[in-house]
Amino acid sequence: MTATCKHPIVKIVSRDEDAEFVECQQCGEVFDSAEFNDIAIEEEESVSDDEADTKPAPKSKR
Repeated sequence: MTATCKHPIVKIVSRDEDAEFVECQQCGEVFDSAEFNDIAIEEEESVSDDEADTKPAPKSKR
């Protein structure tokens, strides 16, 4: 199974009144920039969830 590209470098390839399309410079995928923003948000949430799982529990003050 191949790892998915996280699209670290994109460039705008087309603009319309209602949409803007970007192309990933690594994998060549073209998608709506709104999708790119959704991808970034999902990754941030995933990282936040992972960090929450790995943080030590607060020490009690006794």
